Amino acid sequence: MEKIARINMGAAGGPEVTVTEVGEYAGLGGRAMTSIIIATEVHPLAHPLGAENKLVIAPGMLSGTAGAMTGRLSVGCKSPLTGTIKESNAGGQAAQVMARLGYAAVILEGKPTTDDLYKIHINKDGITITVDNSLRLMDNYPVIAKLRGEYGDKVAYMTIGSAGERKLLTASIACTDPELRPTRHCGRGGVGAVMGAKGIKAIILDDAGLKMRPPKDPERYRDANRKFVEGLRKHPVTGEGLPAYGTNILTNILNEAGGYPTRNFKSGVYEGGSKLSGEAQAELEIKRGGKATHGCHRGCVIQCSGIYNDAQGNYVTKQPEYETVWSHGGHCGIDDLDTVARLDYLDDNIGVDTIDMGVAIGVAMDAGVIPFGDKEGAIRLVEEVGKGTPLGRILGCGAAITGKVFGVERVPVVKDQALPAYDPRPIQGIGVTYATTTQGADHTAGYAIATNILKVGGDVDPLKTEGQVELSRNLQIATAAIDSTGMCLFIAFAIMDQPETFQALLDMLGSFYGITMTGDDVVALGKKVLSAERDFNKRAGFTAAHDRLPRFFYTEAIEPHNQVFGITDEELDSVFNW
Repeated sequence: MEKIARINMGAAGGPEVTVTEVGEYAGLGGRAMTSIIIATEVHPLAHPLGAENKLVIAPGMLSGTAGAMTGRLSVGCKSPLTGTIKESNAGGQAAQVMARLGYAAVILEGKPTTDDLYKIHINKDGITITVDNSLRLMDNYPVIAKLRGEYGDKVAYMTIGSAGERKLLTASIACTDPELRPTRHCGRGGVGAVMGAKGIKAIILDDAGLKMRPPKDPERYRDANRKFVEGLRKHPVTGEGLPAYGTNILTNILNEAGGYPTRNFKSGVYEGGSKLSGEAQAELEIKRGGKATHGCHRGCVIQCSGIYNDAQGNYVTKQPEYETVWSHGGHCGIDDLDTVARLDYLDDNIGVDTIDMGVAIGVAMDAGVIPFGDKEGAIRLVEEVGKGTPLGRILGCGAAITGKVFGVERVPVVKDQALPAYDPRPIQGIGVTYATTTQGADHTAGYAIATNILKVGGDVDPLKTEGQVELSRNLQIATAAIDSTGMCLFIAFAIMDQPETFQALLDMLGSFYGITMTGDDVVALGKKVLSAERDFNKRAGFTAAHDRLPRFFYTEAIEPHNQVFGITDEELDSVFNW
């Protein structure tokens, strides 16, 4: 990955492509590449949907290689949802293909002066940009069906649905999976709205005629990759739980722990949780001829995805993730997997973040727009988003906007991004991450659930405040580094518990680039990324006062533990004191 492509959508005479060497960004990948480019090149006070913002698309440091788990793609910008710097990543095929094409980053700049829609085709011969207004306001599944007729089945696609064109604040960017379904989404922060503001409907990535990226030391790389895969397969989470039941294995676990937010964070236990569980979901998927085990990209050995069919055996959607099952399920008082699957399909097709969409519906339920538990009503509300009605536009701009419009006091957001499926009162560590991450409330930024609940990498009591700041700090540093490699974040379970698996990861990085990598290097990379992101946010006007949870988490105790969030402001302000 020796080059960067810049596509100026606002150039005189139409979009203009410039390809240069990586230059000052050499050695970076994934989140490190997107965040450092945004922090360096975007004015922090730029309007997120304006010409000054940039959308940076970057494969990871190991993407496009024969290494396992290396298929994550990072997309970065100034977020229209949060106003902060943003990195959102997804699986699918795009990262591997872009890396094999030799691009360390594709940077979308400027803004068209017309309302034309464009598609970008990238192959070994270069980059072609064409107008295609026939795609206007089409959603992701029909867009992919149409593009496949033109570009075939041997490519990867990145697209936005109607939500991205309408520049809704929760709009996502869909990446196709190995079966060319638009199911893997850069979901959080409204990155799809930025792509829509640039006038780009689709990016087609074609690596025909190209080979895997070769490591500097092939034999050492193969050996390190083998040991890495062995480590993943022998860990109980990555080798057993996730392949068997997907991420939704967490429903029963979090419900039993009293940390499953129910009916807009009014309780930590949902009486219908067992009906939504990963165990129930996997059984139903297999019974209907779907799959409970499936990889979102080639080279995945964890296989935590799946295929969800209806009662007649027809494809509905990919296996809904835990956070999606929660946001559209327990959060809304809905205990029906078929309803959740339908909502997941609609989210993917329209192109919106499933977390913010589900939380927005729960907030609307709290306002009395529809009652909690109204399955048909929830589907109707998401369909409103797809139609672009006034109500749909409100909901499609997320939970924060929905709460303001309907006058709801309990709105679970940080920096206007909805909290995911873990209540911070009975799981104090995740509350620290929600409050302090540079990205707005985001469980993946520092997944304290691993140690608070799953007891991976140690045991920090989730109900106590002791040790939570250090836990979140270390996880945020490690996560920023993992997000830069192109590796799936789920490798963290194995590398936190198994020193030999962590060493295998270091050896993969070192042998590929012909260097020696140590744990200290990983920490330094994570700190470098976080420092760049925090500096951008500071220049954009964010202060310590923004690194807080909504007030109700400090004042409203919930069952079954009947406690509030107890981390002090002074402790939150110390997270990045390294």
